[in-house]
Amino acid sequence: MKFVISSTELLSHLSALSKVISSKSTMPILDNFLFQLSETELTITASDLESTLITSIKLDNIEGEGTIAVPAKLAIDSLKEFPEQPLTFHIDSDSFNIEILSDNGKFSIMGLNPEDFPVQPTLDTEAASSIEVNHSLILSGIEKTLFATADDELRPVMNGIFIELSPDYMSFVASDAHKLVRYRRIDAKAEFESSFILPKKPAGLLRSLLPKEEFDVKLQFDNKNAFVTLSNYKLICRLVEGNYPSYNSVIPTENPNKMIIDRLNFLNTVKRVSVFSNQASNLIKLNIHDNQLVVSAQDIDFSISAVERLNCDYEGDEIEIGFKSTFLQEILTNISTSDVAVEMSDPTRAGLLLPAEKELEDEDVLMLLMPMMINA
Repeated sequence: MKFVISSTELLSHLSALSKVISSKSTMPILDNFLFQLSETELTITASDLESTLITSIKLDNIEGEGTIAVPAKLAIDSLKEFPEQPLTFHIDSDSFNIEILSDNGKFSIMGLNPEDFPVQPTLDTEAASSIEVNHSLILSGIEKTLFATADDELRPVMNGIFIELSPDYMSFVASDAHKLVRYRRIDAKAEFESSFILPKKPAGLLRSLLPKEEFDVKLQFDNKNAFVTLSNYKLICRLVEGNYPSYNSVIPTENPNKMIIDRLNFLNTVKRVSVFSNQASNLIKLNIHDNQLVVSAQDIDFSISAVERLNCDYEGDEIEIGFKSTFLQEILTNISTSDVAVEMSDPTRAGLLLPAEKELEDEDVLMLLMPMMINA
């Protein structure tokens, strides 16, 4: 087999695929890329058994067909050192020896038998659902929710993004039991009602691939796997098994105490004051009344404390509520509007943080944070 390819183009594709490869793999073959050469294109696959990422590159100069496994780290480390130039690959299908010819030299790599590479999952067409979605919509849904997913071995359903499809909207939901994010778009609809849990790793892979995408993304899923087809890549991932908790039941509906405040001022104040909070609890207190927010924290063990005041627009009774500062910072960082609305009912119930004004008419962003007990 023989083919000629641009060094930078090959490196770009391999770098994207390398994010799939796990450093803790127990199967040596999974430390390799699978190269499949056909008459017109080179297809490259990387997998960690849970997630498989495939890319295809159209090539003009190809001789022969076949498949070989190529050591991933060696391939990427060597390609990083090449300036832009055509590279010629000569592959011996019997000995699995790979020779790479550059402008000035020759490099030799030993490949592996491709037969050991795991077989790609296939879509169960009888149980499958399919929808085409705008690439920027999926990117927004992942970016808004990925930070709120959990790392909980006892409840694996919390370790992914819950994606809901219905004739009225498409929702992305993530929660770690302390914070919850629901990102809903009414401009993405399906003709059916369905849902699945997208694991954290493939969601992260999509977040890195989607900014370069220009076209709609084809999303297919059955009871076990999701298949996401982009222009130059295809992602196959095993879905998280189990039922996602009924998240709507924890979103409080009656919240008479409402504050609107400059998001960046609020975020920077929380960052400064939280330095003085107890390192074990990260508790900060918010006291709100008369259009003024007082943010305070203290660590009795070290005799340190901090208080800052901010102006805000507030409707409701005076309220003092405690939050974990690290969670509050994460939420404020992931809301992108200039002002944020905070809605509360009482100090023992969850507070809602929402964009004060919609960036997109069809977008609905809701972030929820559970309070912490304030020890008087």
